[in-house]
Amino acid sequence: MNMLALRVIALNEVRLRLRRLSTLVALLVAVGLCWLAISDPASGVTMMVIDHKRVLYTSQALAFGSAHIAGILLGLAGFFLVRGRAAEDLQSGMGAVIGATGAGNALLAFGRWLGGVAYLLLFVLAYLGSTLVLHALRGEGPVQLLVYLKTYLLMLLPVVSYASAAAVLFDNIGALVGKRGDVLYFFLWCLQFGATAGVVENPGTSWPMYFDFSGLSVAVTTLREHFATTYFAMGRHGFDPAVAPVVIPDSFWTLRAFGIRAFTFVLSTSLLAPAALFFHRYSPDRVRRRSSRGNRLLALADRLLRPVTLLVRPLPALAMRVPGFAGEVLAEVALVLSMSPAATLAVAAGAVSAVLAGPAALPGVMTVGVACWGVIVCGIAPRDWQNGAEAMTGVLPGGVLRRFLRQWAASVVLGLPLLMVALRWSGDSPVRGAAAAGGVIALASAASLLGGLTRGSRLFLALFLFTWYIALNAPKEAVLDMVGFNGAATALTAAGWVLAGSLAWLAACAHSRWRNA
Repeated sequence: MNMLALRVIALNEVRLRLRRLSTLVALLVAVGLCWLAISDPASGVTMMVIDHKRVLYTSQALAFGSAHIAGILLGLAGFFLVRGRAAEDLQSGMGAVIGATGAGNALLAFGRWLGGVAYLLLFVLAYLGSTLVLHALRGEGPVQLLVYLKTYLLMLLPVVSYASAAAVLFDNIGALVGKRGDVLYFFLWCLQFGATAGVVENPGTSWPMYFDFSGLSVAVTTLREHFATTYFAMGRHGFDPAVAPVVIPDSFWTLRAFGIRAFTFVLSTSLLAPAALFFHRYSPDRVRRRSSRGNRLLALADRLLRPVTLLVRPLPALAMRVPGFAGEVLAEVALVLSMSPAATLAVAAGAVSAVLAGPAALPGVMTVGVACWGVIVCGIAPRDWQNGAEAMTGVLPGGVLRRFLRQWAASVVLGLPLLMVALRWSGDSPVRGAAAAGGVIALASAASLLGGLTRGSRLFLALFLFTWYIALNAPKEAVLDMVGFNGAATALTAAGWVLAGSLAWLAACAHSRWRNA
C-alpha cells in the first residue's frame, strides 16, 4: 500500500510540474546557454581550452561541457522549479486534506523528493536531446550515447537529488516557505563554489569534493590529474587554430570520481530526514508567520524597523490625493513597501547611498541594490492571483491592461535608487548610464512577463539571481553587464538590453490582455 501511495505521490508531482509554463521557459534558457557556450570552432571561439589548446568536440568533450553548464543552472533553477508545492496546496485547499490523511511524514517527503527527481531527470533528457542535435551540427566525431549518459549520470544526478531534497526541506519548514527561504538557498548555492576554489588552491585537499553537489571540484581534479596541468578554462575562449587540439578520452572518468559522486548523492538524500521530522503538515500556526509577540528576535526586528515603517505611512494618503495613473502607481508602491519593512529599508538605504556614495563606491551600490530590487519586484505581477484578487483588480477602471501598466511602473519606481546611480554615471560615461537605466527597465519588463506567464515569482528570481551571480564572476563580459555594475557594457549591449526589455514589455502587455480576454 505504501509503494502504491509513493507511486501516486511521485507521478502526481511530475504531472503537476510538467504542466507549468516555467518548465518550458527554463528549458529554453538552459538550451540557449548550452548553444551559446559551445560555439562553432570555425568562428575562432571554442568551449574549452587546456594548456591554451582547443579541446576537440568529441562526445566526451561535449558531454562534459554541456553537463557542466546544466549542473550550474540546475543547482539553482532546479530548486525553484521543484519548490512551491506547499504554497499551492495551501492556496487550493489541498493542504488540509493532505494533512488529515494517514500518510506519514516520511512517505510524503520521500514521495515528493522522488517526484522532483523524476521531473528534473525528464528536464535533463530534453536538454540532452538538444545537445545531441548540437553535436550533429558542430561535433567532431561520432555520437556516443553511452558516453553522454555516463557523464550526465555522474555530473547531474547528485545535483538533481540535492535540488529536489532542498526544495522539499524548505517547503516542509514553515519559516522557510516564503521568500526568505528562496534567498537563503541562493546563498547556499553560492557557497558550494567555495569547494571548487578550495580544491584548486590546495591540490592535496580532497574532502570538499564530497560536499560539492555541483560536481565542479571533481571535474577540476579529474582534468588536472589526467592532463597534468592546472591551466584549463570553460566557456567561450579564443584559440590558436595552428596548434593541434586536445582530445578528452572516453575513459576520462575514474572509479574515484564515481565513488565521490555516489557519496554526494547519498548525502543529498539526508536532507529528507529533517524534512520529515519538521514537516509542518499544513498546520496554520506552523506555516504562517508567527506573531512577533512570541518571538524575541522578531520582536526586536519589529522595534528596529519601526522607524522605517513611518516612511511608508504617508504614502497611501498621498496616493489618494494624486490624480490619475500616477496616484495608482504610488498606491502600488505603498502596498509593496507596507507589506515588507525590509523592502522599505532596502529602498531607503539604496536612495541614500546613491546620493552620498563616492564615484568609486557606485558600482558596489548598484551591485547590491539591483539584487535587493530584483527580490522585491519579482512578486508584484503574480501577487493579485496568489491572493485571489485578480478578478477584482481586473475590473477596475482601465481593466487588466491598466493593472499591468500600473504594476510595471511600480517596479520601475521602486528602482529609483538604481536610476539615480545611472544618472550620476551618465555625466562621465553616457554609455554606462544608459546601460544602467535600460537594464532596470528591461528587468522590470522581464519580471512582469515571467510573473504573469507563470503566476509566480520564482522563475524570474532564479534566472535573475543566476545571471547576477554569473555577471559578478565574469566582469569582462559586456553582454552580462545588465545594469553597468562591471563597467563592461557597450553601446551595442545596452541597446540589446533595451530591445529585449521592449519585446518583453510588449509580450507581457499582450499576455495580460489575452489571459483575461
